[in-house]
This record gives sequence, structure tokens and C-alpha cells, in this order.
Amino acid sequence: MPQSIEEHTGKRIARARKTRRLNQRELADKAHVSYSTLTKVEQGAMPASPSVIGALARALSVPVSELTGQPYLDELRHDQLDGLIQPIREALDIYDLGLDPEVAPRGLDELHGDAERLCELVRATDLKTAATELPPLIHEATAAAYEAGSDRAWKILASTYRTAYDITTKLGYADLCTVALDRVEWAAQRGSDPVLSGMRQYMRALVYLRAAQYGIGQRLIRMGMSTMEHAEASRERDVVTGQLHLGAAVLSARSQDGDAADGHLAEAERIAARTGEAVQTHWLAFGPTNVGVHKVSSLAERDMYPEAVAAAKTLNVPEDWPPSRLAHHYAEVARAQLWMGRTEDSFGSLRKARHVAPQQTRYHPMVRETYSGLTHARRQMSESFSGFGAWLGA
Repeated sequence: MPQSIEEHTGKRIARARKTRRLNQRELADKAHVSYSTLTKVEQGAMPASPSVIGALARALSVPVSELTGQPYLDELRHDQLDGLIQPIREALDIYDLGLDPEVAPRGLDELHGDAERLCELVRATDLKTAATELPPLIHEATAAAYEAGSDRAWKILASTYRTAYDITTKLGYADLCTVALDRVEWAAQRGSDPVLSGMRQYMRALVYLRAAQYGIGQRLIRMGMSTMEHAEASRERDVVTGQLHLGAAVLSARSQDGDAADGHLAEAERIAARTGEAVQTHWLAFGPTNVGVHKVSSLAERDMYPEAVAAAKTLNVPEDWPPSRLAHHYAEVARAQLWMGRTEDSFGSLRKARHVAPQQTRYHPMVRETYSGLTHARRQMSESFSGFGAWLGA
């Protein structure tokens, strides 16, 4: 399937619709999406929101990724990232083979340090370095877990699996990220760590959020919160519980349940006031800043674009906040600005996203959709605008 910007989501929706022998009116009715929205999306005149893409994917009985075109293979090959996926896949597959006699693991302190460093690389969106170093670390951590058999060893292995989830998610490999999450739970159970299990449920919920299966996502959040009740009281437990509330807020907003979204945000804000900024606690970036970012996201998901942009203006993001989270925030603001007709501001937000996290931004479906919408909204594109499109793959 072509992966260029010209092959935008709207064209993929139209192709899938025609394959199902539906006209636009029939698909709009079946998906409970307005006819006007569907026509604009298919034309590429406006970016499809995640909720609209999800509704159309359900109506067409196709995965969301089929409509968004992920993974973007041409760009992955250009960046020499596609060849890094298979070693990760193979490393995830040896989890139950026991101790490998050909692997002599280093001490747990060194392995823990490397696992933390890879988490930090992902937050800095240096995906290529992280993806290159991850497979041998998984092999080594697997050997260490079987050799030592301690809770700490299993937790280190779980951390490497979590990094595999982060990388494969950001590069668009939805099938592989679910395998990585299964491995996280497998290792967390052996490490007797309910906090890791609760965090895994949060990440599973995000998988279902991206797949537009919001009911399942909410059930996973509830399971995660139930799991957290078995953890000892600690700042770590508070951080993961707060992040679960943030995930629930976005799921509720995507389902257009504003009251539930606001309730979860309020609870997360209460917890964040107690924890403060906890950027490195399980690398979730939880804290007052992340609550504010999720407020913007919640408003945008409910199509309250002016309110989302206004809320974004009030945010005071710390200088050391993770680029991965900040770039995603800029992408959401850009989409809201485009829907408001503020094309120059929207492109400015996309450029900010690229500046702080170029690798992640290049593979972000919302960025590509927003750029596609901008190409229709702007009669004359500046040289920088065209250059941005060439960088994306237009």
C-alpha cells in the first residue's frame, strides 16, 4: 500500500468504502458520523479525528491501522528503521526458553542501568538507537532473570519488554506492541510487582484506545485500578494510579462522555498535587504538567477545539519535560488549530513537534493527517511547508 501523504486516510476510507459497496451516505449512517464530515475527510479537506477514524473502521470492519496506513514502510526503510523490527520480534519470542548457555549476563546493576537508559532514549525520541540496542539487552535480561530468579531480575526484564512496547507503538507496529505487553505481564507476575501489572493494563488500554475499542479500554483501566489496590502505599503506586485516571479521561472523552472525562481529570489532578512532577517514575511523565496536557487532549477529543487551544496556552511546560510527550501535545494542538481555521498556527505547532521529537513526529498519524488537511487549506504553500511535506514523505 502506498504510504505517501497523497495517500491520505480519506483516500483509504474511500477505497475501503467502495470495497464494501457503500456510498458515502450509507457509510456515514452506519458509522454515526455526519455526512459532511465524511465527505471532507475523504477529500482530504479536513483531518479525520481519531474518534471519526475509529467509528469508520468499526463500520467498515477493518483495523484502524488499515485506514491510517501504518506502519509507514517507505519512511521506515528510508530511515533504516524497518530492519530493526525483526530482531525485536525475535527477542520477544525467546521468553519461555529458559537460560541460554551462550549468553553470560552482566550484573543486575548494569542491566538496570541500561534498561533505564533505553527508557530515557525513547522519551528523548531517539528511537533508532533504542531499537538497535534493545534486542541484545532483552536476551541478556532474559538470561539474568532465569539465572538469578529474583524479583529484581524479573522487573528489569519487564522494563525491557516495556521499551519494546514503546518503540513498536511509535513506529506503528500494533501487532508487535501487544506481544510486548503480554511479555510485560508475564515478567511482572514473576517479579511479584502489582504496580507493573497495573501499568501494563494502562498500556493495554491505550492499545484499545488507538483501535477505537473504548469499552474494552475502560474495562482494562478498571482492572488496572483494582490491581493497584494490592500494591503497597507509595509514590510509585500514586503515579501509576494517576496515569490510569488520565487514560480513563481520554477514553471517556473519545466516547464523548465529558462528565466522566472531567471526573477522571479531577482525580488525577488531586493525585498529582501530592506526587508533584514524577517524570522518571516508570517514565510515565506523570504530574501536574501531564494532567494539563491531558485536559487539552480531552477537550480536543470532544471537538471543543477553541477550549483546547485556550487550555494549551495556559500550560507552563518544564524545560526537562519528555520530548515524546511534548511532541504529541503539539500534534494535538495543531489539529485543533486547523479545525479552527488557524492554518499558520497549525503548521507552527507541527514544526514545534518536529523540532522537539523529529523521529516520533515523522511517524505520528495525527501529524500526517493534519498536514494533509493543511495542503487543502492553503492555496500557496511556502518553501518551508513544502519541505516539511517532503520530510514526511509527500
